[in-house]
Amino acid sequence: MSVFDAFRIDGKVALVTGGSKGLGRAMAQSLAEAGATIALCSRNGEEAEHAAREIAAVTGQPAKGFRADVTNGESVAQLRADCEAAFGQIDILLNNAGVNVRKPTPELTEADWDSVVDSSVKGSFLCSQAFMPGMMERGWGRIVMLGSIMSFVALANRAAYAAAKSGVLGLTHALALEAAPHGVTVNCLCPGPFETPMNRVLMDDPVAYKAFLAKIPLGRWGQPEELGGAIVFLCSPASAFMTGSTLTLDGGWTAQ
Repeated sequence: MSVFDAFRIDGKVALVTGGSKGLGRAMAQSLAEAGATIALCSRNGEEAEHAAREIAAVTGQPAKGFRADVTNGESVAQLRADCEAAFGQIDILLNNAGVNVRKPTPELTEADWDSVVDSSVKGSFLCSQAFMPGMMERGWGRIVMLGSIMSFVALANRAAYAAAKSGVLGLTHALALEAAPHGVTVNCLCPGPFETPMNRVLMDDPVAYKAFLAKIPLGRWGQPEELGGAIVFLCSPASAFMTGSTLTLDGGWTAQ
């Protein structure tokens, strides 16, 4: 196998949670370009189906959208049944689903906290719990968690998000140790500021936008497609000896 062949994932089926837009949508297309069949899920089933049709049209790879709430165990169980009915098995799981609430801590409601922490931590746990056993039985699998630079550092008014993304990193380490004897790797991809719908409120605020740029040594925000190479690496044979690790793409933010 050449070094370039090691980055191919032909014949594998990848599930991307929160895959209808933003970073999830971009990473799903990159996985399809590397040869994977794509399953997307979102709480909005129509958006997931639309994104899947677009990916299939652009890449020529099979893709299908599903409606699911990753914070609900019954919904995740149904997602597994639907994915297995459509594709037979899931070889790659990208736990991308997540939300953010930007408020000072005294203003955070319990519902705010639950929505942020549950989407990232509980959702990643439930989906991994659902799909990891099949990977372990088959002796091959890739699970990638979506952390953040706030798995390591924090910003004011981000208490819930920083706690959630720190939790995702801890979950990555624990699952990696459980899965390693069975040929399944679990790693964490930690992006910095990327131009996505979730960050639109910051990008449209000149003061906030300038403040973020001041923290990025490369002097710009990331583009979603720039995560493509990293996610393909983490999901392909090229990363076979990497597990329990973190890959950070942040323009140099956390190097400071």
